[in-house]
Amino acid sequence: MLRAFEAAGRTGSMRKAANDIGISHTVVSRHVRSLEAWIGWKLLAAGPRGVALTPEGESLYGATSVAFQSIANISAQLRAKAGVDELQIWCFPGLATRWLIPRFDEVRAVVSSGEVLLRAIDQMPDFSRGEADIMIGFGDFKRLPDRAIPLLEPRMFPVVSAAWLARNGVPSSIEDLTRLPLIHEESYAQWTSWFMQAGVKLDRPLKGPRLWDANLGFDAALAGQGVALTSNLMVADEISQRQLVELFETDIRVGGYYLVTAPNAADERIDRFRAWITRVLSEFEERSRIHTEMAREN
Repeated sequence: MLRAFEAAGRTGSMRKAANDIGISHTVVSRHVRSLEAWIGWKLLAAGPRGVALTPEGESLYGATSVAFQSIANISAQLRAKAGVDELQIWCFPGLATRWLIPRFDEVRAVVSSGEVLLRAIDQMPDFSRGEADIMIGFGDFKRLPDRAIPLLEPRMFPVVSAAWLARNGVPSSIEDLTRLPLIHEESYAQWTSWFMQAGVKLDRPLKGPRLWDANLGFDAALAGQGVALTSNLMVADEISQRQLVELFETDIRVGGYYLVTAPNAADERIDRFRAWITRVLSEFEERSRIHTEMAREN
């Protein structure tokens, strides 16, 4: 119960807390309610943007956070003493699942010593608590976190499944996309930014399902549920196999991947991983560019 409460208080969201500790958000909510019933105080208050700590929740959260930090520190010391040596990488779910996992043998070879722990998650780790050694995130390159190193701004483009295309046909223009069911991630922001860069003025609210991350959006598009916004990093294989079809010829970028490491980290494995992912992403983007140009010429 305390673990679920601490995660919800730290992330400000039952869903993010569930992602953080690897259980469903309904279980997190049930644990928090049970803890509140046991203690006799309301600890978290629901709001329009998630949950917030009550005054009583603040008191318990402070003590719980310190306790978990102490446990983490002692555990890390014992693991080091026992010779357990893991490189912990946190990565946004889409890139982790669709691009990094298929190259995991390469990652382990690059790291070369110790094991690699990969966590698919869309929040920044607390490096001071030893939660991770490396974070690969996605965001606006003009507003990157401190110490972030830009990796790649991929070309983003709309895709639909072959089955969806057979049912609905090819939209006549980019403007027509605004009238279709679009597949969104947590908010409408990415599609809104994409339309702005495409020169499309939005004169109506966007519609379509809002899903939790890029993986769910990919699965929904593959299942014929609408138009998704994605990149070659996510769907190169599906496009080559004609399971997904790119709509229109565009060259629009709405954010990119960056890498952040623990401050003052002196680990050669981090340096090797940083050099590897920078090189491989650059090579992948260049191959994708050449392939796209050839496909358009044909």
